[in-house]
Amino acid sequence: MKRCAICFLSVFLSLFFSCTQKSSTNQNEIVIGEVGSMTGSEATFGVATHRGIELAVSQINAKGGIKGKTLRVISLDDQGKPDEAATATMRLITQNKVIAILGEVASSRSIAMAPIAQTHKVPMISPSSTNPKVTEIGSHIFRVCFIDPFQGSVMAQFAKDSLKLDKVAILRDVRNDYSVGLADYFTKTFTAKKGKIVLDQSYSAGDIDFKSQLTAIRAQKPQAIFVPGYYTEVGLIARQAKELGIKVPLLGGDGWDSPKLTEIAGSAIHGSYFSNHYSTEDQALHVQAFIKDFKDAYGVTPDGLAALGYDAAKVLAAALERASELNSEEITRAIAQTSNFQGVTGNITIDANRNTVKSAVVLKVAATGFKYLETIRP
Repeated sequence: MKRCAICFLSVFLSLFFSCTQKSSTNQNEIVIGEVGSMTGSEATFGVATHRGIELAVSQINAKGGIKGKTLRVISLDDQGKPDEAATATMRLITQNKVIAILGEVASSRSIAMAPIAQTHKVPMISPSSTNPKVTEIGSHIFRVCFIDPFQGSVMAQFAKDSLKLDKVAILRDVRNDYSVGLADYFTKTFTAKKGKIVLDQSYSAGDIDFKSQLTAIRAQKPQAIFVPGYYTEVGLIARQAKELGIKVPLLGGDGWDSPKLTEIAGSAIHGSYFSNHYSTEDQALHVQAFIKDFKDAYGVTPDGLAALGYDAAKVLAAALERASELNSEEITRAIAQTSNFQGVTGNITIDANRNTVKSAVVLKVAATGFKYLETIRP
């Protein structure tokens, strides 16, 4: 009897999820896809981005939708794995028949997705993949964030000009396109400004022991350590650096932007700095309105990933509204024509390479949160 009940439940759940994921035949709906890391080691990235997209879509539909039609998003979890991101993209395109895709957060996963979207000529907008390779994959691939050459140079400029540092060590994730790219661009700018990289060490995503690399770095007596990774490893690195008596600040990029960073690192990360896409201290009316709406909906303050998800959905919606027809060619053309769009993360203009040119902010990690320091423009 118990076995039959379990079998029945299994069949019911299978049918339920199959039905909920089918593409809509409703002529009054426009169906788009989303791929994100809702679970896995960087789940806060996917969840925050999803909530930003969800909020944007709810606001768009509350105002009448797109061309009088309801906008619907089919969201799939890639568990933080590139192969799952690719599978989800294929499913959204071939089974769900979506007309556009939002995702992914991480560059490595967007790089896995983009060739599939490009082959099928389905426009894809990454909210926050900063590696240049993403949009180089093809004419249907876009992003609403700045790219690593700029972000890397921002932190190098900040280290040299604002912190007055001359010697910096690097600890990069060699399995992560994002981390490797940022480290390379930081090095290029910092050395061009007569700074010295005293040691360049590496680790791999998923590692939990960094004491060997940190001990080697400590021996070189750097004034800071550039750690362009994700919050999961960065938090552990900060704790272990403190245990080894390393007192210099860590520097990083937008991959630090998660409340989990300080949960993992504790006070060890205080006094460190990272580049990001926006600051909650920005007093612009549309930024504060977004923050209020997000808090009302989810009970937490939106991070940069939530803001980028929101902006990506709004940019796509504006393009869908402008497109003369809702087909691949016209939607792609409309996205490419995005100019001076007022986003939460800044004014968004898509350039000829399908990248967004806009400013970055530098934030300091303090006991009271991420505090705004300065804005650095292209």
